[in-house]
Amino acid sequence: MLKLENIYKSFGPVKAVDNVSFSISTGEVVGFLGPNGAGKTTTMRMIAGVLEPDHGRIEFNGMDAWDNPLRLKRQLGFLPENNPFPEDLLVREAISYVAELHGLKGSTKRDAVFYAIERTGLVGMSRRPVGELSKGYRQRVGLAQAIVADPRLLILDEPTEGLDPNQRHEIRDLISSLGHDRTVLLSTHVLAEVANTCSRVLVIKEGRIVADGSVNELRSRATGKRQIVVEGEVRGMKEAVEKIEVVERVEVVEDAQTQRQKLSLAVREGLDIRPDIFRMAIKHDWILYELHEEGRSLEEIFRELTVEG
Repeated sequence: MLKLENIYKSFGPVKAVDNVSFSISTGEVVGFLGPNGAGKTTTMRMIAGVLEPDHGRIEFNGMDAWDNPLRLKRQLGFLPENNPFPEDLLVREAISYVAELHGLKGSTKRDAVFYAIERTGLVGMSRRPVGELSKGYRQRVGLAQAIVADPRLLILDEPTEGLDPNQRHEIRDLISSLGHDRTVLLSTHVLAEVANTCSRVLVIKEGRIVADGSVNELRSRATGKRQIVVEGEVRGMKEAVEKIEVVERVEVVEDAQTQRQKLSLAVREGLDIRPDIFRMAIKHDWILYELHEEGRSLEEIFRELTVEG
């Protein structure tokens, strides 16, 4: 559906996007992650036809997007990071305006506008001026504008920004359902949304793609430490496990007033020391309440890929 080959974009001396290549198939919902200034928004604007790459090629359904940009835009829904609205327009008028830009007319346009309003939970707001809406509802209007023409490709830049937890959940469900028969590329800073919504993750750092795969694949490829959690009713447990050669760091998670203590151990990658701790507990007559490996969080993986190198 969408393919980028060796895309470059600079603004003066600043290289915003540096040799970016990836492809996305129909039915994929792909999360696009990266720190501020990494090149996410610039890449999405180039795909949407707002910015032209300095070098490289963007293909949509096998055709060069810049040979016939209108062909792409007719099948594209775009929610930019900062979506400007004429504040005096009613919600349904703002959505209807975008439908007209896509060439929809008459009953086809009316049905499309109603569909977009209903899918984004704006039925009760459709006759209110956009200027009276909260930030969350404005975001819904932008999403309705993006889907009103039933696009084959959706580019969503921070689609849940400003929404409360219930609204985030509803929009996540909507994005997941939209991805069943079309391509969705979305950026977000809420990493839990990626795990719940996206079938695949792209991570960009300093204009370059540094990771590409499912959430589980990113967890398995990350080069960090294994995290072992151990909780026991014993003092001196921290000092004992620190002596295990492959343990690189021990943090106290909970330290009750009683003898009970909970520790988090950072262990050299590829090594499982749980049997060693179990044998140590038997030897020293420890009472263990927990002994398990903890999956690495997306936050840890994201930080490792974008900060620690």
